[in-house]
Amino acid sequence: MQRNSTETIMKYVFMFCAMISIIAIILIFYFIFEGGVPFIIEEGLGNFLLGQVWRPRATNAQFGIFPMIVGSVIVTFGAILIGVPIGILTAVFMAYFCPKPLYRWLKPAINLMAAIPSIVYGFFALQIFVPFFRNIMGGSGMNMVTASLLLGIMILPTIIGMSEASIRAVPASYYQASMGLGATHERSVMNVVVPAAKSGILSSVILGIGRAIGETMAVILVTGNQPALPTGLNSGVRTLTTNIVLEMAYASGRHRESLIATAVVLFVFILIINTIFMVIKSKGKDS
Repeated sequence: MQRNSTETIMKYVFMFCAMISIIAIILIFYFIFEGGVPFIIEEGLGNFLLGQVWRPRATNAQFGIFPMIVGSVIVTFGAILIGVPIGILTAVFMAYFCPKPLYRWLKPAINLMAAIPSIVYGFFALQIFVPFFRNIMGGSGMNMVTASLLLGIMILPTIIGMSEASIRAVPASYYQASMGLGATHERSVMNVVVPAAKSGILSSVILGIGRAIGETMAVILVTGNQPALPTGLNSGVRTLTTNIVLEMAYASGRHRESLIATAVVLFVFILIINTIFMVIKSKGKDS
């Protein structure tokens, strides 16, 4: 009797926690869209999304966020190119190739990377990457390449941790069967175990992309924050998140509404990316 009562209580506790999460998402959704959608309708979707001039405080204010959209896409794509291959291969190494003495040091180091505040990453890049790329590429060194490299490093702990857990979750019989059929260790891991863990690996990539798109404080320090379309690899860019953070403190009126509308675009952008990856993930399960 007491056991059944405990289970019933815990059932409702878990349900309450789940409802809090759902309610929080609904409130965030309502606040952002209630504040931003009317501005987008008034300004015009095409003018807002495709406008190339951002002058919110001028007499003839213009609210084009296309340069920030391009900046976010370029920086995120660069981070994917750098972080995803390195992260997945590192996870494979840690799961099946890493010597135990090295693993005892490597695993805590990866966990420590996840605990470092983003502003510390930003200062690190400002002191190391910015001077390096300034000498190599010219300009200020604050450009899309610097930001992409920084974000590629920042998403590594997420990708490595989840990918390694997914790889280790694959039943050992998969690897043993492949070895029993005469395959080498490397072929068994890369052609059998890793494909079997692709669902979890893809989930880690989704979270890594979400981290890259949503990152703000570190990116502010190294992108140059120029609200203009980039003309080369050493051009400074401004992302959607940095645009909101840089100007929200002093924004008012239509300027503030435009920043909330920018958050709507960012929110929709993340939803689209997650939806695409979830479709790909579901197709992978069906095949």
